[in-house]
Amino acid sequence: MSRRFRLIFATSLVLMLLGTCNGSTIGICYGRNADDLPTPDKAVDLIKNQNINYVRIYDSNIQVLKAFANTGIELMIGIPNSDLLPFSQFQSNADTWLKNSILPYYPATKITHITVGAEVTEAPDNVSSMVVPAMTNVYNALRKAGLHHRIKVSTTHSLGVLSRSYPPSAGSFSSRHAGFLKPLLDFLAENQSPFLVNVYPYYAYRDSTNNVSLDYALFESSSEVIDPNTGLLYMNMFDAQIDSIYFALAGLNYKTIKVKVTETGWPSKGSPKETAATPENAQTYNTNLIRHVINNTGTPARPGAELDVYIFSLFNENRKPGMDSERNWGLYYPDQTSVYNIDFTGKGTVDVNNGGNLTNINGTSWCIASPNASEEDLRNGLDWACGSGNVDCSPIQPSQPCFQPDSLVSHASYAFNSYYQQNGATDIACSFGGAGFKTNKNPSYDNCLYMTAGLFFSKRIVDYSEKQSRFHETSDDHVAEISMESSNRKIGMILVEKAKRKAALSSNSCEEQRSRLAWHLSDCFQKDTGRPQFPYCDVKYPMVNCLKTLDELAP
Repeated sequence: MSRRFRLIFATSLVLMLLGTCNGSTIGICYGRNADDLPTPDKAVDLIKNQNINYVRIYDSNIQVLKAFANTGIELMIGIPNSDLLPFSQFQSNADTWLKNSILPYYPATKITHITVGAEVTEAPDNVSSMVVPAMTNVYNALRKAGLHHRIKVSTTHSLGVLSRSYPPSAGSFSSRHAGFLKPLLDFLAENQSPFLVNVYPYYAYRDSTNNVSLDYALFESSSEVIDPNTGLLYMNMFDAQIDSIYFALAGLNYKTIKVKVTETGWPSKGSPKETAATPENAQTYNTNLIRHVINNTGTPARPGAELDVYIFSLFNENRKPGMDSERNWGLYYPDQTSVYNIDFTGKGTVDVNNGGNLTNINGTSWCIASPNASEEDLRNGLDWACGSGNVDCSPIQPSQPCFQPDSLVSHASYAFNSYYQQNGATDIACSFGGAGFKTNKNPSYDNCLYMTAGLFFSKRIVDYSEKQSRFHETSDDHVAEISMESSNRKIGMILVEKAKRKAALSSNSCEEQRSRLAWHLSDCFQKDTGRPQFPYCDVKYPMVNCLKTLDELAP
């Protein structure tokens, strides 16, 4: 039987791929539970210097509100749990607060959300019953001022509000909180307000190291976790936690409520038993998180869907109680020096000498630009690799996956490595007159994938499938299929899902996401060694067999 390579998509799947260009955002949490922080004016200057346009604060401090005036930064402010009682008891209390504490500074200070209480189901006092009445009174005060459509009212939750979060499709809210959640979700749905949740893969890893891998928590995993109920593939804990919320909402028939992540991050220091709390891991998590969000990746259950995320936190806060990690979530020390380097644009690379974002796989090595090389040597090496060296340098051209960051070092690194891999990954292939430097840390970032010997070996089938694959409409009961053998529909569906997820990482251009799908689909069949990358790929079909049957592949 000839082996046919067929790709079939339902109309809804095609539309999903074409409609993924939305605007996800990254913000920062500006907590002030410390006695050594800079003034609000200086904090705002620091935020502006990082081009951060979304900030969450935890109260309505007047000096802080003034500091954000005329900055254009969108502000999420908070009403703490300690103030819930008066807000819930009388409408007049909410009216007075809005009149005296908010309206004098609005709209110069661009307030967009008010959080009423925080993680109340985790609070020691039973304050959850006060939340919805307080939210209602705040909303009514905004409505009287004509601001209820401009300023959204909600409350924040921890993942403890769920009784089950694994697998994500089994996500469900705890029955213990049913009396609190039903009126809350009704309020959110009626007023188009978001469900706000704090998501911390760090805690999931710290508290269950036997069940959760560090790479999975850091967006670094090279293997997938499959949801057995849906077949969806999860490459990181963050996506799994977000989808568990979406499934919990859908289970109660609240499918239209949007989810926002009001806190996530990774501590840079911890107690002796918190071995994963390091600057390197914090840098890796937050860097990968930013890229994941900025690229509008979405989640497996909602690919390409918009997701707004706030990183916790701007500063280390020395008055927070608990383990050492609680006081070390900041991106900056109180003196405004950085704890580690972070790029909020999502386009920069992680310093491979300071917690590189990808690790060595199967002993593979890469060739990059030497930090000691002169600009002239780098330029000569780059020109030679892209010319006489026969390296395909199109990925470092404008608008292509590896163009950013637009620097000589970055472009030379990509070209050096491509030549190195194409020529057997020998020491001499990484010389470039001393401008090359071998590393065992994968320099790939975002959608810029640095070649390995296995990936170069697969180029023929990649090129072929990209030219020959095409999209087809079909009935809803045939979502997707890749047919290597008639019995492989299950494998095919999984591979399509994986390829679709990888394509969503490829570009902010919807058209490019679609056109590159075939490339990623071929990549599903192998990893660096030329073997099937995905455990469900039939071991009878390593890349060498795929290449032997290349001419049999049907368009």
